[in-house]
Amino acid sequence: MVLPSTPERPFGALLTAMATPMTRDGALDLEAAVKLAKKLVDDGNDGLVLNGTTGESPVTHAPEKAELVAAVVEAVGDRAAIVAGAGSNDTAHTIRMAEQAAAAGADGLLVVSPYYSRPTQEGLYQHFTAVAAATDLPVMLYDIPGRAGVRIAPETFVRLAENPRFVANKDATGDVWSAAQVIEATGLAWYSGDDGLLLPFLSVGGAGIVSVAAHVVAPWYAEVIRLWDAGDHTKALAAFRRAIPVISALNGTGAQAVMTKAALQAQGVLDSRTLRLPNVAASDHEVATLRAVLTAVGLLEQDATPMSPPELPEEATTIVGHPAIAQPR
Repeated sequence: MVLPSTPERPFGALLTAMATPMTRDGALDLEAAVKLAKKLVDDGNDGLVLNGTTGESPVTHAPEKAELVAAVVEAVGDRAAIVAGAGSNDTAHTIRMAEQAAAAGADGLLVVSPYYSRPTQEGLYQHFTAVAAATDLPVMLYDIPGRAGVRIAPETFVRLAENPRFVANKDATGDVWSAAQVIEATGLAWYSGDDGLLLPFLSVGGAGIVSVAAHVVAPWYAEVIRLWDAGDHTKALAAFRRAIPVISALNGTGAQAVMTKAALQAQGVLDSRTLRLPNVAASDHEVATLRAVLTAVGLLEQDATPMSPPELPEEATTIVGHPAIAQPR
């Protein structure tokens, strides 16, 4: 169920913050990325967010980011909205990433609050405004104070919403009450940035979700949203509850990129669960626990293929000008 773009849902309702597949030696794997993107859209995603945190954006380089966007746009761009992450704590760098994403064919930008430097609200406003002016693409803001160290204030959202380039926000604050007020004040499309809060955000006028768990439960989430839109909230809750063990398994430790790749490898979607440092691949114990969850909810066959041998030797390796990636499993 892929939803068309509307002002209320400019990027659809269900988007996955897509993992960035890598080969066993840590190089960008565009073939695997195209395969994954097609699967996610086939499973019911209205859009894909590339080069976000789950996509390991801090450790991929500008040419890789652009190549990934271009490859996925070519593969599924006519069937889903492709939103490119373009965010850093350097406004000039963020602008360059936005321009490169636009040139690669992205349909929109996801721009996170500048992290670590903790700018003032005026600094946030000027940063976002400068990035939005760099391209003609619609912008989804990304408010995640737990990682950025600063929260976008309601008054700043109101100011930003006066600019038609800003159409949405990905909310990872966990503050549903504030979201209800800012949605009312701004008219921005509001996407939950937390898998566990899909229904609470829908209940206060949210547009949908930018999800991690939808890597493996997209059809379930699509059904939740369909039932919610139809007014059958009891069945929507029942449908959502099916996904709770998976949400916990993928998000519980805060290592979403790590556990997502482990899940995709367990399902046979990816050949490798390699990550670039400082993230390391899930351990054998973590994978076994995850596989048990996926099996229990029917997302993995009981007799699934056992884990493959370690992907990398213990010694460090250098690839594409980048430190070696995964730890041995």
